[in-house]
Amino acid sequence: MPSIAIIGTRGYPSYYGGFETAVRKLAPFLADQGWDVTVYCRPGATRLDDPGRDHRIHVVETKGVERKSLSTLTYGLTAAHDASKKKPDVALVMNVANGYWLPLLKRAGIPTVVNVDGIEWDRAKWGKLAKWMFRMGAKLTAKYGTELVVDAHAIGDRWQTDFDRGGVYLPYGGDKWAPLKTPIDLQRRRYVLMVARFVPENSIVEFFDAVPSIAESAPVIIVGSTGYGGDLDQRARELAEAHSNVRWLGHVSDDELLAALWQNCGAYFHGHTVGGTNPALVQAMAAGAPVVAVDTVYNREVLGDDSQTCARDADSILESIDALLNDPARQERMSRTNIRRADDQFSWDAICRGYESTLRKVSCIAESAIGSSDEVR
Repeated sequence: MPSIAIIGTRGYPSYYGGFETAVRKLAPFLADQGWDVTVYCRPGATRLDDPGRDHRIHVVETKGVERKSLSTLTYGLTAAHDASKKKPDVALVMNVANGYWLPLLKRAGIPTVVNVDGIEWDRAKWGKLAKWMFRMGAKLTAKYGTELVVDAHAIGDRWQTDFDRGGVYLPYGGDKWAPLKTPIDLQRRRYVLMVARFVPENSIVEFFDAVPSIAESAPVIIVGSTGYGGDLDQRARELAEAHSNVRWLGHVSDDELLAALWQNCGAYFHGHTVGGTNPALVQAMAAGAPVVAVDTVYNREVLGDDSQTCARDADSILESIDALLNDPARQERMSRTNIRRADDQFSWDAICRGYESTLRKVSCIAESAIGSSDEVR
């Protein structure tokens, strides 16, 4: 039975973000294919009593520093240290911040598949030191990672240009849902939805600037938070208090509620500007949401040609959302197109098979190399 350690997420099962969603899909799939799966976790970040938990998955908690700038690095170090002692056949490492620990895994003879995530050193939420740390982590990832995974072709192009390394293209997937009722007393196709972590590069400020005008004619549902508290959380709270048509739900981990919100909205605003294939965008498409997205190479790649994009300012966001809300025929056409595109290009089954094939290939190559070395000796 081949063995794998998954390093760099908050754990299994967890509902925090895209990495955690991918692990909830991938870990049971790998177990089905005969893998012995260990997922490294942060204390308190998982739901061990989750009814959907697969008990074949081994969960190992390690210690770290729970601070925005240090959490990934410290938890990655303790997980890599533990894995280097247990020596799985391969490690799946998420996030280039963990590139610092790839030499540790390599010295232990553990080949690695690294999901490089987005271009973290371009993100506005990080200061100069953090950006430098991510950039150095990326350089180490390019040097020491056995195989890389990119979740968008545009991310692969950037890595080829910056680090002369290619990668296997494996995006995120979306779940299919049967028709769901419009939630919380909303009317189908008459409300605006935003689902995002509250960080500047997700166009949160620009969307919040547009919210008072949008709310004059349609309900606005805001899902998300900073995760650490701060000015943007306070702004969301103030918008909800000042406008009866605005509701801030905070972080929502109920997949069915999120699917119902996406499935029935009139316009889903997607403001992400940095990164690759965003998990929330793919899930919104799979649910059939009509999407208004900030115009970036990543969003265009995911949405395809028949999409509604806008500039990154409040006036453009408002204009694009109003136009879509007032065009029911286009709403339904975009909904059907997004469902079809998600099914064709962002299937979790195909993505999990791609990961399994890549992991098996890397572990087999490493095993063959060890065998050849033994023969030489």
